[in-house]
Amino acid sequence: MPALATTNFNIILSVLGGWISLFGLVSYLCKESFYLSEALISLLAGVSLSPHAANFIRPLDYALGSVENLNAITLAFSRLVLGVQLVLAGVQLPSRYLKKQWKPLAILLGPIMAAMWIATSLLVWGLVPGLNILHALAIGSCVTPTDPVLSAVIVKGKFADHNVPKELQQIIIAESGANDGLGYPFLFLALYLIKYIGDGGVAESGGARVAIGLWFGETLGYTILLSVVYGAAVGWLAKELLHWAEEHKFVDRESFLVFAISLALFIVGTCGMIGSDDVLACFIAGNVFTWDDWFRLETLDDSLQPTIDMLLNVSVFMWYGAVCPWESFNDNGVVPLRRLVPLGILVLLLRRLPWVLMVHRFIPQIEEVRQAVFVGFFGPVGVSAIFYLYITLEFLQTLDVDGRPRADVAKLPEAVTVVVWFIAVCSIVVHGLSIPLGKLGFYLPRTISRGVMSSSSEGPSVVAPFTLGSRVSSFAIRRRSGADSGNEQSASSSSRPVYRIGGTIIPKRQEDSTGKLPDLREGVQTSNNSSTSAVAIGQASTSAVAIGQSSPSGVGPSAEGAAPYSGRTIRFPDEAPLSGAAAAGAAVPSEP
Repeated sequence: MPALATTNFNIILSVLGGWISLFGLVSYLCKESFYLSEALISLLAGVSLSPHAANFIRPLDYALGSVENLNAITLAFSRLVLGVQLVLAGVQLPSRYLKKQWKPLAILLGPIMAAMWIATSLLVWGLVPGLNILHALAIGSCVTPTDPVLSAVIVKGKFADHNVPKELQQIIIAESGANDGLGYPFLFLALYLIKYIGDGGVAESGGARVAIGLWFGETLGYTILLSVVYGAAVGWLAKELLHWAEEHKFVDRESFLVFAISLALFIVGTCGMIGSDDVLACFIAGNVFTWDDWFRLETLDDSLQPTIDMLLNVSVFMWYGAVCPWESFNDNGVVPLRRLVPLGILVLLLRRLPWVLMVHRFIPQIEEVRQAVFVGFFGPVGVSAIFYLYITLEFLQTLDVDGRPRADVAKLPEAVTVVVWFIAVCSIVVHGLSIPLGKLGFYLPRTISRGVMSSSSEGPSVVAPFTLGSRVSSFAIRRRSGADSGNEQSASSSSRPVYRIGGTIIPKRQEDSTGKLPDLREGVQTSNNSSTSAVAIGQASTSAVAIGQSSPSGVGPSAEGAAPYSGRTIRFPDEAPLSGAAAAGAAVPSEP
């Protein structure tokens, strides 16, 4: 007789597939209408399905009941997600971006990142009782890098297209990608000092001189410099090989599109074997891979990379929701909850914002104070922090003496686990809700006020329902005036402006004469920054649309009758050649 096979494998596949399917049904509503990040939603789903609630996801069972195995699984999962995300982040940047924008990037990755590290460490040192400064520096370094996964909520999608200038999006992508790998120097400076001088030099001889020597040699030399060279070499070699294969018609479309993702897997694996910085190597390889902009422009019409990106994001944050030590926030031997809450708030406010405000005038992409506040506040803590957390726990295990933790670091594993997880959860929640709450709180009072004034002055009116994020500019007021005899007169309508919900937070720059791809909306003709040419849905994309530019709504010119893949210039062996207007449209020169 058939029996119900409730194995871990069957349960996890059912839960993961069911959740991704359910989320997909309302994904556009959540992300593009309510501006809710998939990270926050997936984290909440992971909590509800974890052993703390429904008990469908049981991470400790998957790790065979071993906490060490569970930590290793979480670290490996985080490495995988970061590797793929950072290669894709490097691919998104324009040609030679790191070379052209090295000055603003040097400011963001140098003094600002160092200030973030020091500020966070001082806050941890001041609010966590019994913690010395070296331990606080180690904890602060884990949450110093900004997370590329959570940063996507402000550089992708409708909110970014309507509110964030393209140049600002690109500098945020570049900084969040590069500083993930550059968290190693800050972390290992603190860890080496803890190892050699943390207990007064009893367990390890050599003192600070040996610690600094190892930091320069192993961390800066082997880990950082080698990863940059290796990532650049692999990215350039991959670019040349793909060029050669495409010219000889050896590669089909599917393999071409998945090439960047397979490159990320290769770099994560090989860097892991040699012990280098796989995170930084992935970002460098992704940017070098599109150094000539060829691959980026040829995959603009591709949805495979965003699809893989979404699957990884949903999966990893569900896992985080299940493995997060929620009970330890209130019950631990390191820091009480009354100190954790202000620590999380102060870190989000003081870790990044003041320093970006101080130097924003030296960064051309940040033109105004409003933009500086925006960039300074949205420096989320997420996957990269969890990654460095488990790197720290691995290192601390090497300090054990006779199988027991060294006396001076006995409480450090618990402290770094509780503090880093709590700050990461705070960031996911706060940054995930900031945009919808900010837009709602700023525009709703004005909309209600105007609606009340309009109703009181014009009489009864029928107003369109409230929709967050809609691009409303006017509505029709229909009034009926009838006599007591019941005769129905013709309805009159007038157009009256409405202060729309979901307006621009950061003003866009004035574009040059070339303009950008017009906003293709549902039957609505729009113009781009006073451009005289209008584009409507259903109109074929020809010379008016340049290769390398994308619709703000994320909807390409897929008009009826238009040739598929009209944004690309190359043809794969299994595709029909372009003809007519489509071929003319594909021949438009790319951006310099």
